[in-house]
Amino acid sequence: MAKNILMITGDFTEDYETMVPFQILLTLGHKVDAVCPDKAAGDSVKTAIHDFEGDQTYTEKPGHNFALNATFADIDPADYDALVIPGGRAPEYLRLDPKVLAMVRHFFETNKPVAAICHGAQLLAAAGVLDGRACSAYPACAPEVKAAGGEYAEIEVTEAHTDGNLVTAPAWPAHPQWMAQFLAILE
Repeated sequence: MAKNILMITGDFTEDYETMVPFQILLTLGHKVDAVCPDKAAGDSVKTAIHDFEGDQTYTEKPGHNFALNATFADIDPADYDALVIPGGRAPEYLRLDPKVLAMVRHFFETNKPVAAICHGAQLLAAAGVLDGRACSAYPACAPEVKAAGGEYAEIEVTEAHTDGNLVTAPAWPAHPQWMAQFLAILE
């Protein structure tokens, strides 16, 4: 059965972590509304490509422009069955928006499925929804997960972790596991 899914994204979201789940979910017949604060349907967000090339952290290169298909100001999270939070640098500033935090909290208060990847954990921590939960993320976000009362799930970059309605993963190499686990709780 097709679900209505909300994706909250923003400028410098990770390219693969935004486009791949968006396209997978559409391919499977779900309706996905991709939004960003202060932007409307038809606007774009810039993406960044993060790669693991043997440095102490990921490298960043310009990605594609990702077209939003819904207007943030028109969104009511009660209209959605699930939430997807891509990583990249977008969660760093999205976590400062009280409306975004309220939307994230809605999905936990109503026990709807949530998929977050990479730096998406920054948004979960800021929303105060990680207390008592295990959550994976890009390893540099482990201190934020722990400070928010969560248990950092240290897993391989190709793995994902499910804790109740929350599916998390460290980075885009986990897409097959992350999406498979998310789809399992979505259905």
